[in-house]
Amino acid sequence: MSSDTDAVDASEDPVGYFLDDMTYHGKTDRTREYYERVLREFESFLDSGARPVGLAEATHRDCMAYVHGLRDEQSDSTVATYASYLHRFYAYMNQVGTFEENPMALVMEEMDETIDTDPQRREIPIPAMRSFVRDIGHPLERAVVVTLLKTGMRAGELCNLDVRDLHLSECAVTAGTAIRPQLEERPDSLFVSAEPARGAVVNGEERTASNKRKRDTTVPVDAELGDVLERWLAVRPDPRSTAEPLFTSTSGDWGKRLTPDMVHHVVERHARDRGWYQDGGDAAQNVTPHYFRHFFTTHLRDRTGDRGIVKYLRGDVAQDVIDTYTHEWGDRVRTVYDEHVYDIC
Repeated sequence: MSSDTDAVDASEDPVGYFLDDMTYHGKTDRTREYYERVLREFESFLDSGARPVGLAEATHRDCMAYVHGLRDEQSDSTVATYASYLHRFYAYMNQVGTFEENPMALVMEEMDETIDTDPQRREIPIPAMRSFVRDIGHPLERAVVVTLLKTGMRAGELCNLDVRDLHLSECAVTAGTAIRPQLEERPDSLFVSAEPARGAVVNGEERTASNKRKRDTTVPVDAELGDVLERWLAVRPDPRSTAEPLFTSTSGDWGKRLTPDMVHHVVERHARDRGWYQDGGDAAQNVTPHYFRHFFTTHLRDRTGDRGIVKYLRGDVAQDVIDTYTHEWGDRVRTVYDEHVYDIC
């Protein structure tokens, strides 16, 4: 709970207060700068109108007017990104009690930013992606790519996985290995925590990447992904860290936890071989780890027709929604995922 001093500071400079808290939560300087630019611009927009208002007094119509004005100069993906920044700012300030409401909530219901923020990208059909995966022979690289494709998680989230975050019901390699309590009744699943932040110590190890999901998520592991992970674990180098990272380097940093840069390098190299990556190419052309998140979102959403479950698996939903899916995990999330997830190997 905020102190009286914090409340005064927040009311005097809400943006500054929010940015300070982003720093405390482990956000990078670059992310902080992006938010500051958008929030200060919106603050100026409110102040320059025919009816100048402060951030705390802005209505959903003020927010809609700002977003509408962006469309004249920015791409659809940039407009969605800016809107999501405002939404997160207002949601946080409302949560800590500085603002009485979130005027962006209604705007976001229409925009649905968590599914549609990606720019227009090349569309790779499942058979072509399956051929791409089959050409990857290295067990680590294959496990990394298949995990990204079948879970929709970010590169940083993959790097932060520890062996305790994986529960394979029939895996001789992990038999007897301690797992998280959250997975004890959920065999064949991965636990993606919202906790890790760059510079924070988690499970006894300082992390170099942040997980960006809003809430902890339990993601099903189907037979195909389970087989790929078991093959990787059978040859995984002894890790340097007592945290037992799930993915470790097999190159010059032998046994060290993978970093997002390492993951990007792996994906870029294989994408180049396919002609799916070019120097100077943008998100519409290049296949990167984030492209796999787009691929997962698009294909699973189209197959299930259930945007809610896709949002849950991506970690994009609020607490009330995630509670619903958590309670129905075995009956709904697992069933829908197993019935509709694509084969990729």
